[in-house]
Amino acid sequence: MIGRTRKFIVEVKAELGKAQWPWDPREKGFKRYRELSDSTVVVVVAMLLLGGYVATFDLIVVNLVGLLTAP
Repeated sequence: MIGRTRKFIVEVKAELGKAQWPWDPREKGFKRYRELSDSTVVVVVAMLLLGGYVATFDLIVVNLVGLLTAP
């Protein structure tokens, strides 16, 4: 059991060593996470734009169907 756990931890460390992190380890403070924060802002803005587009399209379709099916 202990041998398998140790092997697992060694393999995890090896895989994490291969990973490319989104920051430069030599930088300090908030600058270290610049790429990460920029990417997060891009994702949030894209989600807001897509949500606005879907909401607007839904509003148009609901009103159009309401006009076509009104008695």
